[in-house]
Amino acid sequence: MIADDHELFRSGLKQLLLDVLAADDVREAETFDQAIEILTQEGAGDLVLVDLNMPGMSGPEALAALRDGFPEAKVAVVSAMEGRNEIIAALSAGVHGYIPKSLGANEIAAAIRGILNGQIFVPPALGRREPYEAQRMTAPIELNGGEKLTTRQKEVLGELLKGRASKEIARALDIAEGTVKIHLAAIYRALGVRTRAEAIAKIKSH
Repeated sequence: MIADDHELFRSGLKQLLLDVLAADDVREAETFDQAIEILTQEGAGDLVLVDLNMPGMSGPEALAALRDGFPEAKVAVVSAMEGRNEIIAALSAGVHGYIPKSLGANEIAAAIRGILNGQIFVPPALGRREPYEAQRMTAPIELNGGEKLTTRQKEVLGELLKGRASKEIARALDIAEGTVKIHLAAIYRALGVRTRAEAIAKIKSH
């Protein structure tokens, strides 16, 4: 399912799903309400891609409702909005990824593949550009719902377990502090926790 009110982008993304990712059924919706109606009547399928700027979309609340209503599907945001606050809010609402529309077709396809394989995708370019290679999956830690951490997220988690604050993690990994916060939101989502303390406790209990 692609839910986006921009017909041209929706058409291009559909073609990408069909040609590059070999999807066999791609449905489209122009509003959030229309997407919910189609998903309710026809089933959620494997993946739901939603824009943040379309009629009926109310931000994190709508994303959380979508995840709760259709837990069998992977849900990801595909948006032109690339602010850290929007990304953190979306990840905290339970989406499996946040894909900027500014990425190239190959990067978008790779991000979607990762999401379908259990990765929680965060944009590779935030503050300073990190190599896309850092977003590839490695052996997974046991996580909530079978989801996996990327290499960078594992590095952030490792620093977190050392008791380091976000600013110290940013310095240790040579990334922006805002980027650390985005990775932490993805880690909390994957672990099924809401706070730093809960994340540390859950990892140490395994």
